[in-house]
Amino acid sequence: MSSPCDPEYAPAGDVGAALMVIDSRLRAVYDGRTEADPEQQQMVEQFVASLGPGGAEAVLDGACTLIYMFMTWLRAACEEHDKDVIEHVVPTLVATMRMMPKAFRPEVIPTMAGLLVAAGTGLSPNLWRAQYGDWTSAEMNPLEATAVLLADHVNRVSGGDHDFATRLITEALSSPDED
Repeated sequence: MSSPCDPEYAPAGDVGAALMVIDSRLRAVYDGRTEADPEQQQMVEQFVASLGPGGAEAVLDGACTLIYMFMTWLRAACEEHDKDVIEHVVPTLVATMRMMPKAFRPEVIPTMAGLLVAAGTGLSPNLWRAQYGDWTSAEMNPLEATAVLLADHVNRVSGGDHDFATRLITEALSSPDED
C-alpha cells in the first residue's frame, strides 16, 4: 500500500550541495576540530544565500535525501546480519544527540529520531516531517548534525573508511538510472 510519505513523491532537492556541507563537517570532525570554523560557516551561509529563496529549501530537501539514502544503505547492511536498522541505529544516534546539547536541544531530538525512523522504514524523511508543519529555524542545525552523525555511522559500519559515506552518495548520483 502506497503512503503519501513514499519517497517517490518527495523532491530529492540539492543533494550535491547538502553532501558538500555534510562532507565538510565530517572532515572537520575527523580533523579534530569540534568548534565551527567561522570562515567556513560564513562560506556555507554565503553559498546557501546565493542559491536564492528556493535554494535553501532545496538543500534542506537534499539533506533529507541523504538521510534517506544513508538509512537505506544501513538497512541493507543490517539485514545482511539479521539485525533491525531501527534497533541498531536510532538508539545509538539518539544517545549521541543527547550528549550534544549545543547542537541538539532536547525538544528537537524526537523530531530527528522520527526522521531516522521514517527513513529506516522506507518513508521520505522530508514528507514525514511536512505533516507536522513547516521546518523551524531551530531544526536546521540539528538536521545538519543528524545527517553528519548518520554519515559518520555509515563510515564506521563500513570499516572506518572516513570517505565511504561520501563515495556512496557520489557513486549513486553518478550512476545511470536503472529503470
